Amino acid sequence: MTIDDVLFLGRDAMLVTLLVSAPMLLSGLVVGLLISVFQSVTQIQEITLTFVPKILVVFGAFVLFLPWMSDTLLGFVVPLLQNVHTLAR
Repeated sequence: MTIDDVLFLGRDAMLVTLLVSAPMLLSGLVVGLLISVFQSVTQIQEITLTFVPKILVVFGAFVLFLPWMSDTLLGFVVPLLQNVHTLAR
């Protein structure tokens, strides 16, 4: 295994991690922004108001995108495990 192989494997691993985490992170970001605007407009500064909607939306995004996330992860891991014998050289 050359240094190029290691770099490509690391790059692909980071890309897959970013892709798999993106739906939950983006949904939490959007809900947090909307709640922040709502709090600014209504001048309700309740700290706990942000947690429950974010948790529900992130969990909903996790459930909704779980098939795609598992397919993406398996698309990365299965070829890696199938070629593990060539990585040892």
